[in-house]
Amino acid sequence: MSKPKADMTDIKNNVLLRNGFCNFFGIALLFIAFGANAGNHIAKRDTVLRRNPGVITRQGPYRPSRTLKHDLIHTRLDVEFDWLRQHVHGTAIISMKPHFYPQNTIELDAKGFEIKSITQLSDPGNFGSATLKELSEKSSKKLDFSYDKRKLIIKLTKEYTARDTIVVKIDYVAKPNELPRESQNENPNEKGLYFINPDGMDEGKPKQIWTQGETEGSSCWFPTVDAPNVKFTQDIYVTVDSTYKTLSNGLLISQEPDNSGLRTDHWKQSLPAAPYLTMIAVGDFAVAKDMMPNGLELSYYVEPKYGGDAHAIFGRTPEMMAFFSNIFGIEYPWEKYAQIAVRDFVAGAMENTTATVHEEGVQTDARSILDGNSDAVIAHELAHHWFGDYVTAEEWGQLPLNESFANYSEYLWSEYYIGKNEADWQNLQELKTYLAEAETKQVPMIRYFYKDRENMFDSHSYAKGGRILHMLRKYVGDDAFFKSLQTYLKAHALGTAEISDLREAFEKVTGEDLNWFFDQWFFRPGHPLLKIKQEYSTATNKVLLKITQTQDTLASTVYRLPLKIDVWSGGKKNRYSVLVDKANQTLEFPSAKKPDLVIFDAESQLLGSVEQEKDRAELVYQYNHSDQFVQKYEALAQLEGKLQDSTARNVLIKAMTDPFWKLRQMAISNFAEYDGDSFAAIEKIIQSRARTDRHPQVRAEAIITLASFGDNNNDPVFREALSDSSYQVVSVALDKYLVNQPADAKDVAAQFEDSPDDAVVASVGNYYAGLAEPDRYEWFLEKMKRMKPTEKYNFLQVFGKYLIKSKQDVQRKSIPVLEGMARNNPSYFVRFGAYQALGLLTDIQGVPAIRKDIRAKETEPKLKEMYTQFGEL
Repeated sequence: MSKPKADMTDIKNNVLLRNGFCNFFGIALLFIAFGANAGNHIAKRDTVLRRNPGVITRQGPYRPSRTLKHDLIHTRLDVEFDWLRQHVHGTAIISMKPHFYPQNTIELDAKGFEIKSITQLSDPGNFGSATLKELSEKSSKKLDFSYDKRKLIIKLTKEYTARDTIVVKIDYVAKPNELPRESQNENPNEKGLYFINPDGMDEGKPKQIWTQGETEGSSCWFPTVDAPNVKFTQDIYVTVDSTYKTLSNGLLISQEPDNSGLRTDHWKQSLPAAPYLTMIAVGDFAVAKDMMPNGLELSYYVEPKYGGDAHAIFGRTPEMMAFFSNIFGIEYPWEKYAQIAVRDFVAGAMENTTATVHEEGVQTDARSILDGNSDAVIAHELAHHWFGDYVTAEEWGQLPLNESFANYSEYLWSEYYIGKNEADWQNLQELKTYLAEAETKQVPMIRYFYKDRENMFDSHSYAKGGRILHMLRKYVGDDAFFKSLQTYLKAHALGTAEISDLREAFEKVTGEDLNWFFDQWFFRPGHPLLKIKQEYSTATNKVLLKITQTQDTLASTVYRLPLKIDVWSGGKKNRYSVLVDKANQTLEFPSAKKPDLVIFDAESQLLGSVEQEKDRAELVYQYNHSDQFVQKYEALAQLEGKLQDSTARNVLIKAMTDPFWKLRQMAISNFAEYDGDSFAAIEKIIQSRARTDRHPQVRAEAIITLASFGDNNNDPVFREALSDSSYQVVSVALDKYLVNQPADAKDVAAQFEDSPDDAVVASVGNYYAGLAEPDRYEWFLEKMKRMKPTEKYNFLQVFGKYLIKSKQDVQRKSIPVLEGMARNNPSYFVRFGAYQALGLLTDIQGVPAIRKDIRAKETEPKLKEMYTQFGEL
């Protein structure tokens, strides 16, 4: 499952509307990740805990993998839907065998069902392809059962052994909106199956049904053993109105219409997968297709208005599939691959076997893709079809076996398709994401003790895990790394695994005991904190690096860190392989004179924090001579704010034309509000970047910097940029042009107020907010209505600015609109945005009480925590 990452400070920054425009990718990283940071505490001391059932620690109870009383073999589902009641009418036919010990009962997970009847089928034959009528004619026995709305216990008529196959037929009604809850801490929004706009009353929103099984949501709509160490094959028959399309796991076998306007689609998956990977989706979709050379079909389901853009959005998937098949050493193992975008999805994306579900934000037009595509999440979910679907973590505490690999696959794809600089920039962001979380939460990667399985979906399992795999790759080398992955996948194909299985695969390939690596990175909390003190001895002609590991070594460990060190002297680089493995350690390197630069961790692969003081000359040398993105980035970062120093300024001027876009953008941003020496020449360079730079983020940054100079001299640049190919550049230029109130401002705003891009509309809205014209109120509401959740959150900040400047009658009529959004919008961060906007109106009687009631009645755990920490914003 894709889990975008960010820090809660992003929300504050958006409230301030920096530069008057909102970057989709910055804010999109925020929301689903927040729960990872909420309410956690840094580990105090490492203790040896017995992994016995029933043991409870302050981290939570011991979480064993599910004890398997039966092995599920196959599940057939026949489902149809009551849209108005939001019920699922289903029949489940499940075949199974006792796992080892004889059994006279069957225990299934089934949450909130109405059980109609349960029968045991005798010799059902190929019940996956038979009709329900044919199956009803088979001899069967009615079975007694007990049911507490969560666990279904079926009483068999005799005791069965592992040699016997048992087939039971369960007729039921699933009611995902009426689920029983074991505790107040359970998330009421985790329903397993979701009806979107079921009565069709939400104008502009399509009617859809989709499922989300991870972690244990599948048992909210069909009975099963809802655990990741269970696997089965399946047939799913979905009966819908004939105007709808359906999608499910496996291949579409048949579509059978009836005389009442309904149609039954039969989907069959012939390879076993875990229950949380079972999915269905129903709705009106346009479908585009690709074909792999071996005949495997790839399909892309999008809303009809995006049908012409489907290949622009997903069209790199065939190359991704070939790339991953090659480097993982295993051909894509499943029967097809489909991707579908749905409304109001509760995660970033989900890797259901053969059918990934994406949130609606992945849908965009071809022009928007110039500002950035969704390749990272597409690669993430595709890679799960090896790591997670083909080989599955046996218990949620082993989640890094799924998510760390999917996270690192984003790096692998970027490295291959765009280049190492881009991959390293993304990797640096992953490191920052983890380090931000580590300020309040440090836990082992593999967690046998935890309170809530949902807490596993944090920046440890994703960002930290990806960085650990990168270190492992650097340590063993590419050939051994990818051969080890192939060995692991082959050994556990279509089965489950735990972390020791991965270690053993690497040990088998490399011949080396790797317990040290897996122990410190997967079983210990935290990360190394290193202080480097550099000295040069003229007596011995040696460089001395005095290294101190300053982390709490009792809470984590003294790390064993094999890495590279570069010593630059006389324009020549010497690289040394070293091992840092002591709390205090001194390393010596020969150098005929004081070196120009020493780079610790020359491959920039270490997960941790390194403190090494460098003077200006060393930083300048580092930028000019390093061929590593991270090292050049760090040099520029430490030269920031030193424009009065001509040497530092010249480096930043040079960096404005660096071959890599991020370094150009970073350098340009340093000259915001600059008015010092060589201003005219510097301004000319930035103007050139605004007009001609090949990367839209650099052009946008150049416009922001030009606007910071505080005059109208660059209005022609802004006006020219209104015809830029990039929506992002247009939105920034529009905002900067309109803020200066030129004579044609109203005409320009009118020209762009119906733009298909929401960031451009937000820039127009920012201009209209400044005017605070009462008749623009309906315009704001209309524009906000059609926006995707992330853009709607951003636009709420613009709307809030409009309300602050408006008269009280406009403010008053906005209160019920904002209240309704804050209470009922499907996206919790949109609810938070509306709540924030209400906070601007607390001078109006009744608003503080409304906000208090909204906080009290919110049920989403992430948002409840956000209200606790940021509720008064």
